[in-house]
Formats: sequence, C-alpha cells, structure tokens
Amino acid sequence: MKLASRLGAVAPFHVMAILERARQLEANGRDVIHLEVGEPDFATPPTIIEAGRRALAEGQVFYTPAQGIAPLREAIAAHYATAHGVHIDPRRILVTPGASAGLMLALSLFVDAGQSVLMADPTYPCNRHFVSVLGGRPQILPVGPQTRFQPTAAMLAAAWQADTAGAMVATPGNPTGTTLSLSELSAMAKVCRSRDGMLLVDEIYQGLTYGVPAETALAVADDIIVINSFSKLFQMTGWRLGWVVVPEAWVEPALRLAQNLFLCPPAPAQHAALAAFLPETLALVETRRQILQRRRDFLLEALPGLGWHVPVVPDGAFYLYADVSAVTTDSFAYCRQVLEETGVGLTPGCDFGQHEAGRYLRVAYTADEARLAEAVARLRALQG
Repeated sequence: MKLASRLGAVAPFHVMAILERARQLEANGRDVIHLEVGEPDFATPPTIIEAGRRALAEGQVFYTPAQGIAPLREAIAAHYATAHGVHIDPRRILVTPGASAGLMLALSLFVDAGQSVLMADPTYPCNRHFVSVLGGRPQILPVGPQTRFQPTAAMLAAAWQADTAGAMVATPGNPTGTTLSLSELSAMAKVCRSRDGMLLVDEIYQGLTYGVPAETALAVADDIIVINSFSKLFQMTGWRLGWVVVPEAWVEPALRLAQNLFLCPPAPAQHAALAAFLPETLALVETRRQILQRRRDFLLEALPGLGWHVPVVPDGAFYLYADVSAVTTDSFAYCRQVLEETGVGLTPGCDFGQHEAGRYLRVAYTADEARLAEAVARLRALQG
C-alpha cells in the first residue's frame, strides 16, 4: 500500500520539533518561556465558560444543523452590524469546527484540481497545504517590508494566470501581524471579480488591532468569502469554533459541503459562544487587547538591543516578525540553539514559506511582561 501523492506537498511544522524539545526540557526541570505557540495565554472568558457549563447541564450535546444553530449565526450577524456597520444575512454565515475547517470548506467551494491560488510568502503554512490537498497549486507571491509583508492588488493582477482560481489574504496576518486597508481589499476584490475568481479573506485575528480600527473586508465587498474564529479574540482555541461568510448565491453549495465535511460544529461550543458577544465579555477581551498592545510595545523597544530588527511595526494579531540576519543566516538552527541555551521558544521563518525565511523568526507575545523581560534578558546573555 502507498500513501496518496498529495501528502508529499504537506510539510510538517518545523516549530513542532522545537515544541517537542521544549517539553522534554521542561520534563527535565528546565524553565521554558513559550513564545513559539500561536495561542493566547489568557483563559477563555468566564462568561463563555459558564455558558458552556449551562449547555452541558441542559443536555446540549446532540447534533445541530450543519450550518450552526440559528441564535449563534444571528449573534454573529448582529456583531457585524454593531461593530462594523455591516449588515449580513445570517443565512450567509456557516459556523464551522474551527477556522481550519472553515478554510477547507471555503477552498473546496472554488478550487478545482489543477487550479492555483495566489497567496503571500510568508503566510500561515496550512494555507498552502489545504490548496495542495484539494489538488490545487499554491501560487506564491514573495512579499517583504516594502509592502508590509502583504500582497497588493497590483501584484494579484500581474501574477494572475489562466488557471488561477482566486487569491487568499489575511488581515491581520500570521506571522507578521500586519493588516490590509479597506481600500486595498476593495481593489483586490475588483481584480478577482474582473477575472471571475474568488477573494478569500482570513480575518481570524480581527479585533486584535493596535492603532488602526478593526475592519472587515465585508464592508467593501459582498461577493467574497471571509473566515473568522472564536479562537483568538475570544480565547477559545480548544473549543474549535469558527465561521465562514459566503456570497448569497453560494449558501446552498456551502451547506451541502458542510453537511458532508463535518456534519455540524461542536454543540456545547456553539452554545458557549453565544456569550462571546455579551457586553461583559467584550469589555474583558478589550482589556486583554490592551495588554497585548503593551506587550508588543515592550518588545518593539527591547528587541533591537539584541541585534534583531523588526522592519515593520505590526498593527494586529500577537506576533512580531523579526529580522535576525545580524546574528544568524539560519533562523531554524538559531531557534534550536536559543531553546537549548536559554530556554526561550521561538518559531523560525521556514514554517511560513521560503522567501528569505532564514533571516526571519516569529515571536508570539503570548506571555506576560515579566516573562517577556526574562526572555529578553536570557537572549541578551546569549549574545554575550
């Protein structure tokens, strides 16, 4: 027996080797500061936990509609209206078992075998792998500080080929934490529309922005697909819950796919997520957003003292994409050295693509300021 050939295009996360080694070190008594994992360090808000407990106590543990329960879809639609002034028919919203399932569903709607999808390098690695698993081809656009590590509408237009099915962008992005303006998103949607292609916008870090408003591409286009999640802003990573907004004409095929791909999202998580939009929950996540901004600002001031350069100030998510070429030409080897010698976990650039990956690494500021200060002190001692 042999594995399907498509698996050859699915690379492992390099950071997982670092994380595995970090756990070994911890098991041996070492203190490890985890700045490698893209997960908030805050616990799920108590209001959401309590709503989940109530759902379990009330027996909300059975299959739900594949599209998600109506009250949650209505709550998401109401949030778009109040937070962004964008009115979305709840019928266009599909709740999914995490944003990853949403990405797979969305790509399955418009990517045929042999077609390509435009995306940035660096980007979240699963984006490439999802396209490959569907028999498509990731069409890579190398980006750098000149465009804030984001593609532009002009780049999409210039790279578009006869077999291009659409483009994927993320705002705020992972690993760089940079955002796209509404004007640029509108121009991207126009490029895709003019070529009968789809624009897929990953907004799973929406709400975690600093110095810029939290915006949605749905404010400038309704013939696009938007992915979002309860994981990041609402700190519900392990609950596995996200959502997709599709064009009106695509609701029925999207529902058919959802029924077949995952049957339904987790029932207790859906009922718990109803509490995400309560005023007290929104107040708490806003307080936590401010904490993340202070952590970002601390690192922006501290990292240059290590010889690291942050070429673009991130205005979203909880990542810094640092140029460490002054201290290494191989950021993967450097991350392993840093872990062994200092007990600080970092993610190498090679996890996010190939474009100048050896000179960059990602720092997740998912630890409190005292731990960040300790990490910087350890790194400074390593530099000598």
